[in-house]
Amino acid sequence: MRAVIFANGWFNQLPTLRPDDLLIAADGGARLCLSLGLQPDIVIGDFDSLNEKELAALKAGGSEIIQFPTRKDFTDLELALRHARQLGVDEVLILAALGARWDQTMANLLLPAAFPFVAISLVDGKQEIHFLRGEAKLEIHGQPGDTVSLIPLSGNARNILTQNLEYPLTKESLLFGSTRGISNVLLKESASISLQSGQLLVVVIHE
Repeated sequence: MRAVIFANGWFNQLPTLRPDDLLIAADGGARLCLSLGLQPDIVIGDFDSLNEKELAALKAGGSEIIQFPTRKDFTDLELALRHARQLGVDEVLILAALGARWDQTMANLLLPAAFPFVAISLVDGKQEIHFLRGEAKLEIHGQPGDTVSLIPLSGNARNILTQNLEYPLTKESLLFGSTRGISNVLLKESASISLQSGQLLVVVIHE
């Protein structure tokens, strides 16, 4: 089952949704849903970004409302991810996760690391961000000429193997903090990336 979570950050373009997608709005993400003519299945958060009229409209439309206190341990987006995991979701697409606050943006980029059994992607218009951990393989899709960047997290990423990228890595390492993995290029409509140990953010920018 796939969940599409609407956060409360910048939004550029709605990707293609599946008829059976579970739509979850993290607090102010519900306003984005309504502006797109979408009724979220679930709205979760402390609702400091929604007014009473908007909440009433969401309830009237049939959304399940899950409210948390303002003083809480997790962001609204993490609460949405935790709830999706409890429902058995194994794939998540997050929209509007990037924004003007760098702390929130960086935290959102790293959130997939806290959910090892869920395939999580962040999408912002023509850009998509995937999280890849050691002993796993990622297939990415696009068009020849698309930009692909590999950014190591929490230490060095070792024994990386890529296929169908212009600058191949053949069981090589990317060092934490180095920019060597930035601005690779997709050669075909799909490519694969794997690594033996470490963690990577894989950013695909469609031309």
